[in-house]
Amino acid sequence: MHSESIDSRAGPSATAIELPEPAATDAFGRRLAQVLARWKQGLVVSLIGDLGAGKTALMRAILGALGEPGPVVSPSYTLVEPYTVAGRNVYHVDLYRLADPAELDYLGLRDINPATDWLFAEWADKGGSGLPPIDIKICLEYVGCARRATVDAMSERGADFWAGFEHP
Repeated sequence: MHSESIDSRAGPSATAIELPEPAATDAFGRRLAQVLARWKQGLVVSLIGDLGAGKTALMRAILGALGEPGPVVSPSYTLVEPYTVAGRNVYHVDLYRLADPAELDYLGLRDINPATDWLFAEWADKGGSGLPPIDIKICLEYVGCARRATVDAMSERGADFWAGFEHP
């Protein structure tokens, strides 16, 4: 099992959300989708967590709540899974297999418009400066048989987004 190399320690403004069962992860994803549905800007989210921690399950809940009719799969092998939901381009990417940030050019990620598109990146640190700055960091971790999501705003835009989650 691989662990993400990006620093997953929570900052002083981080919020921990207990996810005692899969339904709680679904509810968390649906709540994030409600905020996204009202969000008028782009957003870059770093998804951190070991294999099986719930990153794809969270994306499935978010995209399903936003109206994605098709299957939502892990981008582990395809590296990029693009969607169009709620009138937005959404990209779920897994950069674990990137050997060099220059490879982002081959994935089309440099074409993402950070002002309007939503990017959810696993192993975002491997993208280096080739990715737009991270707005929100969501770290999913095991806590016994349950999970915990620790959410940290990494930018002013991320703080504004997270405020919409905490104070709807």
